[in-house]
Amino acid sequence: MAKKESSIKSFVLRVDTETMEAIEKWAADEFRSTNGQLQWIIAEALRKSGRLKKKSSKAGHRPVKSDEGEVDD
Repeated sequence: MAKKESSIKSFVLRVDTETMEAIEKWAADEFRSTNGQLQWIIAEALRKSGRLKKKSSKAGHRPVKSDEGEVDD
C-alpha cells in the first residue's frame, strides 16, 4: 500500500526551559495547545514579514479601519 503524503511535516525543536515555559503559559492564556501556539507564532511571523500569503477571506470583505490601523473583522 502506498504511503499518503501528509500536508503536515514534523520536526524536532530544541528550546531552552525559560522560553518553553513562556510559550506554554502564553498557550494556556490563549486556550491553545503548546504545539498550536508555536504554529500560530510562526504563521504570524511569516505573515508579518510578507513571506506567507494571507488566507483568502469572504468575497467583498474589507478590513475595518480603527484608530490603531486596519483590523480584520
